[in-house]
Amino acid sequence: MIQFKKISPLLIASLLVVHLGYCQNEIINFNKDWNFILDEYKEFSELDYQNPNWEKLNVPHDWSVSLPFDSAGGEGCTGYLPGGIGWYTKEFELDTKADQKVYLYFDGVYNHSEYWLNGQKIGNHVYGYTPHFFNITPYLKNNNQLVVKVDRTRIADSRWYTGSGIYRDVKLIVQSDLSIPIWATFVTTPSVSKDKAAINIDYQISNDNKKTRNLEVEYKIIDSSNKIVQSASEKLKAKSGTSSFGHQLSLTNPKLWGVDEPNLYTARVTIKEKGIVKHIENTRFGIRSIRFDVNKGFFLNDENMKIKGVCIHHDGGAVGAAVPKEVWRRRLELLKEMGCNAIRMAHNPSSDELLDLCDEMGFLVQDEFFDEWQYPKDKRQNKWDRHDDYESRGYGDYFNELAETDLKHTVLAHRNHPSIFQWSIGNEIEWTFPSNRPASGFFDNIDWTGAYFWSPTPFSRERIRAEYAKHSVNEIKVRDVAKNLEDWTKTYDTTRPIIANCILPSVSLENGYADALDIVGFSYRRVMYDYAHKLYPNKVIMGTENLPQWHEWKAIMERDFVSGTFLWTGFDHMGEVNGRWPSKSSPVGLMDQAGFPKQGYHMYRSLWSDEPYLNISTQHKDSIYYLEKQVGLVKDKRPEAWDKRYWYRNARNEHWNYSQDEEVYVEIISNCPEVELFLNGKSLGKKTLDQFPDRTYKWYVPFQEGTISAVGMKDGQKVSYQITSSGTPAGIQATIDKSSLKDGEVAHLIIQLLDANGNAVRHSNKRIEFELPKGLSNLGVDNGHYRSTQTYSASSVVTDKGRALMVIRAEDLKGDAEIKVKGNGLKTASVKISVK
Repeated sequence: MIQFKKISPLLIASLLVVHLGYCQNEIINFNKDWNFILDEYKEFSELDYQNPNWEKLNVPHDWSVSLPFDSAGGEGCTGYLPGGIGWYTKEFELDTKADQKVYLYFDGVYNHSEYWLNGQKIGNHVYGYTPHFFNITPYLKNNNQLVVKVDRTRIADSRWYTGSGIYRDVKLIVQSDLSIPIWATFVTTPSVSKDKAAINIDYQISNDNKKTRNLEVEYKIIDSSNKIVQSASEKLKAKSGTSSFGHQLSLTNPKLWGVDEPNLYTARVTIKEKGIVKHIENTRFGIRSIRFDVNKGFFLNDENMKIKGVCIHHDGGAVGAAVPKEVWRRRLELLKEMGCNAIRMAHNPSSDELLDLCDEMGFLVQDEFFDEWQYPKDKRQNKWDRHDDYESRGYGDYFNELAETDLKHTVLAHRNHPSIFQWSIGNEIEWTFPSNRPASGFFDNIDWTGAYFWSPTPFSRERIRAEYAKHSVNEIKVRDVAKNLEDWTKTYDTTRPIIANCILPSVSLENGYADALDIVGFSYRRVMYDYAHKLYPNKVIMGTENLPQWHEWKAIMERDFVSGTFLWTGFDHMGEVNGRWPSKSSPVGLMDQAGFPKQGYHMYRSLWSDEPYLNISTQHKDSIYYLEKQVGLVKDKRPEAWDKRYWYRNARNEHWNYSQDEEVYVEIISNCPEVELFLNGKSLGKKTLDQFPDRTYKWYVPFQEGTISAVGMKDGQKVSYQITSSGTPAGIQATIDKSSLKDGEVAHLIIQLLDANGNAVRHSNKRIEFELPKGLSNLGVDNGHYRSTQTYSASSVVTDKGRALMVIRAEDLKGDAEIKVKGNGLKTASVKISVK
């Protein structure tokens, strides 16, 4: 048992006081007024509250991201940021009645967390990504002391950055003795058309009384304007204990949930006993239908469409794993502008807050349960297990014991989100089952030479089955584990298909793994699409992790039976850079960590967006191109390279700054069928998109100082883009996405260096310093570059391409405030923030 010291006056002053009336399912935000200390060597019982190192803060909180990068003590797989043991405390008063029960709810804590209330241990939780809650009613007093210990000493237990601490929301939930349990409501729409929809409300009632109770239950469907559009009521009897109930309503002319119009409703269930309201349950949902066809792909509300998806990890760049809602909103807005309509939560269950945003903004979501099963992955080397040290032991050590519970919690907590359209039971699991590798023919096979990405399979189906049978005699069968995961998922939800991201699909289609899947997802195996469709015509297939290159989308558009893709990745993500210091993040994203677009973004915006789009970049003469003078065309030195391009594109410049008459290659990415290029207003000619198999316009242009510009036309709409030569940095442009904030809200301050004429400087960098007034806090600064190891919590940053980002939050801001941005030799810039 943990012993508590006397509470200091400082903590009493921050005590949370909660007075409860007659409870109707009260949900209390429990994020404010926590105390934190990072102490790896002492038990909490030895610490005195008077310790001056206690830090007062609000959660969500990620302690790792505020610390300096550590090339010696850190691990590249998790981004070279430290872990440790963190302690959180919170004091609160709670005035409850005899017939009330109280639950403490955590949406996510990373990881190995333990919980005490008033000196009594109330539980623990291992997995860092699943929601969990505790009934704390037996432990409550009038004045309460809550302690949470988070053990993040396994600093290499993941293949990507995890964060450390209570990094998602915390709630206190108070219910009466007659209530709907947490996660016990499920709203589905089994029949949907534009004219009519059936709405099923399935729920449970918990009756803590020993006697059967007579109830009146009201059902209301409320639209987004708070208008009741359908209602019903009925009399029910609730026996002692927990009983299941259900009701169906019909709605005419429903507003359907879709990627372009994400209409939402609320189902309200009100339970009354003798006219007294005992419980009100509000469940937000969407009316939509999903369907996958083996020959025609995906249908949403009976409309055939391609899944235009990206994978994202759960970090938000400079803010780490404790990502404010506004940061997610900005990122999703950037993806929406690109034409993206789907998100794969790689490789773990998402926060509820991010799912809410996907519901509201119209993103389809693949919610993924696990990155490893019983056989662990090598977190450093990114494949099967080749190590055995404490720091890298991950969830595989707990899978047999905890997987069913963690999967159950995820499905129950997330199943009312209309955005979720797939449950993924695993990511690239095949690496870890030893028999899969020899059965594939790609490994230790002296008779095969080639590139894995571009070769369908060295072995026949018969050979694969034979090799698998030979090598899998003494190992756990992947099909059996997959079947368990399928059964557990469908126990709680049969309305969505089950999928997995298969890295060795040729084996998974033969060894029983794919039998547990409604959809087979292909990881970097577009060369397998035709093979799989021909030999397994009853299997739905799609890309679930693909290269962010044109050739991937081309393969999908040429095949109706491929439902779509999830590109790797939407944003550069922290970690997955073992042994590559000073790289702290994996630079494979369409956008960098600060959300600044890269070449992949421009390419996919030209492919996925219906709006006309055009972007210019440049390369010096020592690039991948050459000029074929006879025909005046710029060509790739490796003509077919574009069709087998991996994650990266050659470095491009976003500036027009070179030596006079230097040989420069101009690239234009556009969805316009014809583009005209200009240098200082003089036309350099028109070219058509069909001249370039790689969908990238190219010009050879001897450099002249001035402006390079381009004009295109698509569907009668004109679009243009230009880059102007710039001088040395002389000033700063500071723009903010919100000029007024409520307490706790977040804004993004974007910095761009300017020359004396106001032109953007993208070829030179400077250190920028931020001055924040009282009431505004710095959540993180970054220039977006994957090799920048500047501390995120610093008040200054060196720009990259002349730009940088600061994320700020209002905290007890009173009146107007001014942020100043300075740099040596630069004119100071400022932006003003006001209180809403």
